Amino acid sequence: MARGWESKAVADQIEEGESRQNEVPRDATSPEERQLKERHDSLLLSKSRLLQQLERATNPAYRGVLLNGLKAVEKELEEISLKSNFN
Repeated sequence: MARGWESKAVADQIEEGESRQNEVPRDATSPEERQLKERHDSLLLSKSRLLQQLERATNPAYRGVLLNGLKAVEKELEEISLKSNFN
């Protein structure tokens, strides 16, 4: 009886492996698209961090530096959005 279960498990594994080979890759993006997506995500995190720091900042000079950084991040996000279809 144990042999029957083993054979079934092996057959299932073989079938699963074959079906994986026939699948179309879900992420069929080019390296450039992946790089743009990673940069976009990184910029969103930077923007979030800058906004949090702006909420807590009290020194006017430091707030100015943060605002300049925020403007630069937003400009780059806009440029990336024009190159691709990220929202």
